[in-house]
Amino acid sequence: MITFSYQARDASGRIVSGNQDALNEDNAVTSLMSRGLMVLSLQKKAVVSRNKKRVWTVKETDLVLFTRQLATMIEAGISLVQALTALYEQSDPKRQRSLRHVISDVIARVQGGETLNESIAKHPRVFNRLFVSMVKAGEAGGLLAEILDRLAGFLEASARLRKKVKSAMTYPVIVLCIAFAITTFLIVRVVPVFGEIFKDFGAKLPAPTQLLLDLSDFVRGNWYFLALGIGGTIFGVRMFLRSKRGKQLTDKWKLKMPVFGPLVHKICMSRFSRTFAQLIRSGVPILEVLDIVGATSGNHVIESSIKSVSEDVERGDNLSVALSKKSIFPPMLLRMVAAGEQTGKIDTMLEKMADFWDEEIEATLDALTSLIEPMLIVFLGVIVGGIVIAMFLPIFKLNEVVSQSKS
Repeated sequence: MITFSYQARDASGRIVSGNQDALNEDNAVTSLMSRGLMVLSLQKKAVVSRNKKRVWTVKETDLVLFTRQLATMIEAGISLVQALTALYEQSDPKRQRSLRHVISDVIARVQGGETLNESIAKHPRVFNRLFVSMVKAGEAGGLLAEILDRLAGFLEASARLRKKVKSAMTYPVIVLCIAFAITTFLIVRVVPVFGEIFKDFGAKLPAPTQLLLDLSDFVRGNWYFLALGIGGTIFGVRMFLRSKRGKQLTDKWKLKMPVFGPLVHKICMSRFSRTFAQLIRSGVPILEVLDIVGATSGNHVIESSIKSVSEDVERGDNLSVALSKKSIFPPMLLRMVAAGEQTGKIDTMLEKMADFWDEEIEATLDALTSLIEPMLIVFLGVIVGGIVIAMFLPIFKLNEVVSQSKS
């Protein structure tokens, strides 16, 4: 891709200048004219490799808004290039720099003869396979505006669920961080002060107090080893979790956790049902749907199960029969899929299942939040209270300590 520096006259007659990325000079002139600019001069500035190392990412909220606005413009009869150009111009140059770059590249590719799905596929970190496949189906069926509007609704629903889960986990994380900070401060700063006072007693201290004093001395004397150990452990765990084997074990462990396992399973099933429904409704072939759903499931156990289901469907089995061979799919889902196959409305049935699971997830998160709050308060009280009691225990038993000192 080539970057051109230009001077042009806008609709009000004012001369403006800037840079424009394009495939060639004609492509640059067309892009500028579509923005209502009359080109006065155009010079080649730099050649930007399409294989550039930098990877652009776009915020989820910006992507949802972009999809919704593009659907509205196309439905209103505006051409694809004009709609993309309008979205490029109204995006914030500072806050939405990545989005502007992506839109600019998509405009140039579309003007160069590529389809929209081929253009956005060049940015996999922004537009995932689900997005690309639905746009491809919309272009093939002449229903791009409807597909984009449906896609925007799907992205909004996914974003709401993700925010709900994050908000439920924010409070416990904050409380645990506060507990760690308070405990560290007490052990490093407060406990040594009491230790100096207790030395004057010259007597044997209670076991909890002595243990806490020894722990304080160890932490203060070896804090650099502890910091390196904690940092190394965190780094090692992160590297393991990023490996294929680590992801497999983590995903299995997530589904088997006592309290959070069923919640994770419902989230995965809701994502599976909603994604499957949207792709089937958009006209994507079922084998491609299963491939995309598996890749976007977010859990290796479910992904491997969906791959097996895809193989069974390819051999001729019905979808409900293939799903029933895997215990990861709940009986209610199997019944709804079987009913959908009989009535020809699998997408509607799966959409209802996704809505049902979303309600279950919200109720579970509310219950867990209500349960976690008092448990965390008790946990914080036990940690801090235990340290305080251990420090004041010699004072409570002052008579015994003094008598030991005299003897």
